[in-house]
Amino acid sequence: MRIIKTIAALILAAHSASASPEFWVHEWPATDFSKTNVASWVEILSGGPPKDGIPAIDDPQFIAVADAALTPHEPVITVEIAGHSPRAYPIRYLIWHEIVNDQIGDLPIAVTFCPLCNSGITFDRRTAAGTLRFGVSGKLRNSDMIMFDRETQSWWQQAIGTAIVGELTGTQLQTLPSWMESWDTFRARNPDARVMAQPDFNRDYGANPYVNYDSSHRPFLYSGALPPHDIPALARVVRVGNQAWPLGRIAAAGAISESGLTLTWVAGQASALDSRNIGQGRDVGNIRVRDAAGADIAHDVLFAFAFHAFWPDGEWMIDPG
Repeated sequence: MRIIKTIAALILAAHSASASPEFWVHEWPATDFSKTNVASWVEILSGGPPKDGIPAIDDPQFIAVADAALTPHEPVITVEIAGHSPRAYPIRYLIWHEIVNDQIGDLPIAVTFCPLCNSGITFDRRTAAGTLRFGVSGKLRNSDMIMFDRETQSWWQQAIGTAIVGELTGTQLQTLPSWMESWDTFRARNPDARVMAQPDFNRDYGANPYVNYDSSHRPFLYSGALPPHDIPALARVVRVGNQAWPLGRIAAAGAISESGLTLTWVAGQASALDSRNIGQGRDVGNIRVRDAAGADIAHDVLFAFAFHAFWPDGEWMIDPG
């Protein structure tokens, strides 16, 4: 973490001189920087890696649950599409690649994970401009990953699924129901499902490059306002739309029914951003969000600072007691 903080300080110190498309156009010659909904270019920072320095996965391979060598409590992102075998995307891979462009039947999806915000969201890749393939830009805004599409080179904010720079500025991606849960929980429910196989890259899969990050007092490369209600910046909250429930509140209750939703918490999922070994992180539990009919609802479990940054007028679902 000391190295991460040092890098952050150096980047922030240098950034005031390079927060302009003039410094990015050589790397992004096809991006239309005249179109943006970002208030100031100063909001956008380099996270360190260049464009595609964190390589997205475009052709994921899958294996049977019985053939996967994962540890019981390590997290996976689960995608269940009616009529198709459920799929698990291990965070041990996503923490190094951040985006997986996949296709389930006729549905093209992007499974995304931003480690700096703990934000794991699955998007429908279809837009009015066509089906897009996403990559990792290497840029951050409010410490959240900025994705880009390979078709128009527009930039997209991962946490909100919206294009913020380029030809498609303002375009909104549809968020699909998916959730993060432990490998044990997934395989117990879906013994005949499929799990993403290890990508063919030289990475230390299973290791967490952000050791103790979610115990930090301050996010990486973030200078915005901190959350209200004395909620720690890196405390996890469960976001549905513009509402956020503190994870600790749900864990204490086991289940909460509010706003037409039921949010449940069950122990057994390791934090991917705690110990060096992802599967040995402290227990943050498994969250599910369902509507009154029992259907899974699109949601995100992200850090409180990120919710406050992107939903400054959002509703904090604090325990009324």
